[in-house]
Amino acid sequence: MSYGNTLREQIAEPGTTPLIGVYDMYSASVAAAHYDGMFVSGFGFAASYYGLPDIGFIAWPDMMAFVQRLRGAFPHHHLLVDIDDGYVDPEVACHVVEGLERIGASGVILEDQKRPRRCGHADGKQVLPLAEYLEKLDMVLATRKDLLVVARTDATEEADILRRAEALAATDADVVLVDGVRSVEWIRRIREVVGSKPLLFNQIAGGKSPRLSLTELGDLGIDVAIYSTPCLFAAHRAMDTALAELRLADGRLPAAEGAGEIGLGESTGLLAKNIARHQPVPAARESAGV
Repeated sequence: MSYGNTLREQIAEPGTTPLIGVYDMYSASVAAAHYDGMFVSGFGFAASYYGLPDIGFIAWPDMMAFVQRLRGAFPHHHLLVDIDDGYVDPEVACHVVEGLERIGASGVILEDQKRPRRCGHADGKQVLPLAEYLEKLDMVLATRKDLLVVARTDATEEADILRRAEALAATDADVVLVDGVRSVEWIRRIREVVGSKPLLFNQIAGGKSPRLSLTELGDLGIDVAIYSTPCLFAAHRAMDTALAELRLADGRLPAAEGAGEIGLGESTGLLAKNIARHQPVPAARESAGV
């Protein structure tokens, strides 16, 4: 099975393909019940695995181990993986891409930021010289077999945004991402210079880009939408609320299951699905008497 080609075919269909950001196995288990595509968000992984902001702390072996666990639990979901700048060195980027494809990633996003890197919707981003990034991208493209590759620019100057978007679209990358797009008008301008190449849009709560529905994105010619943080931010709010309420209740747990609360049974049932996805289908019985 080619996970890259499966995602590539999905993106080629009409409309905008949504990929939901997950940050650990539990959030992925919840997301899997609602969407067939996941985005392994660098923001979410840095927050959950290290307890740190997304400014370049992620080590590639940690990310690869996480993706391997995801693919083991979710054999039929799309998995698009944020690999930042390829972990600085082009040789490392190629090694990571080769490994991720081997363990079943559907695709990767490779950005043109220079270190110290920032979240794509943060201030203070700096980009590599275009020629340097294109050389790294070409090496990654030559390394992958069927893995889908998203070429991402974090340029912030208007002329540079369009120049880089056009250059990325001219490569063999499958999809182009301009991160931190600030308006619908700029989506249209980028769509025009990218031409027929599939275009990805990144939405993050509190980020710089407008909040748009999948229908609106489809009308703008967006082929893929990644939602980096809905699980992470919802968990943050829910945990904060639950613990505040527990404190007010003098430590008495709320009634569970049937009262709008998650309890042991529902949680265990959710996680059991990750085992069931790999159970063999019973063979058909040869006769009614068997």
